[in-house]
Amino acid sequence: MPRHFLDLFDVTPAEASMLLDRALTLKKVPRSSLRHATGRTLGLIFEKPSLRTRVSFEAAMTRLGGASTFLKGEDVGIGVRESVHDFARVISQYVDVLAIRTFGHSIVEELARNASIPIVNALSDDAHPCQAMADLLTIREAVGTLDSSIKLVFVGDGNNVARSLAVACALFGVRFVLAAPEAYNFPDAFRSRFQSAFPKTPLVIEHDPVKAVAGAQVVYTDVWASMGQECETAIRRTAFAPYQVNAALFARADRDAIFLHCLPAHRNEEVTDDVLDSDRSLVIPQAANRLHFQMALLDWLLTDAC
Repeated sequence: MPRHFLDLFDVTPAEASMLLDRALTLKKVPRSSLRHATGRTLGLIFEKPSLRTRVSFEAAMTRLGGASTFLKGEDVGIGVRESVHDFARVISQYVDVLAIRTFGHSIVEELARNASIPIVNALSDDAHPCQAMADLLTIREAVGTLDSSIKLVFVGDGNNVARSLAVACALFGVRFVLAAPEAYNFPDAFRSRFQSAFPKTPLVIEHDPVKAVAGAQVVYTDVWASMGQECETAIRRTAFAPYQVNAALFARADRDAIFLHCLPAHRNEEVTDDVLDSDRSLVIPQAANRLHFQMALLDWLLTDAC
């Protein structure tokens, strides 16, 4: 059976560490030497718009010596034109690995149940595991370690990025704090699953952003209204206004703290220009590490994990 990459709850600490090690190794290998995926094809199905995820996956497969094919979700019509069951079995005949960016996480899970190739969650409403692992790769490069000496504070909604970050931090022993309004905490189902998976790791939620950020080595934020939540923009803008990462809030963090954002950013909304463009902002290296982590992931899924 193929190995899938759907959610970080399914990844062991050893596997997570191995993937970051592999990403750092591949990052140093000359492009001309990378032929790990020669003759292999990556399928990409996106039901949500994307820049970083799509291009980084395509570039990653190209650098590994393979090829990729992109399909828009509306053109495929998974579960509409054709059942997920049938689609999974057919696409398995054409490509060697499939990455999907979709809304419902159940689609990703059903694909994995029926496909004979590795399935990668390139983002769902529940999780964004590739983003979170690239984030941890960025922190490891910047700080030099991933352990309990690192405090990462996610300022904003308990969304899919925040959930995957919380799990990634637990895998490496990094201290995670969610700073969010009470109405935008993690869902109960996620909190229950997290506590079951990591019974010795507290899932810390702090409603006061100033208290949350105090002493943090990493401050992270995301847009206040994600794709599919546009109708809530005005309500969310009011609720999250006190959670803007500006110079005053960022100053509460450790003096050498770094700033991260998964992008795209709504400038001067969730983060101000002076923070986003500061020399302590690593959003561009963070975006670049999507490529390097996904190279490691594809290399693993197409070789060791199969």
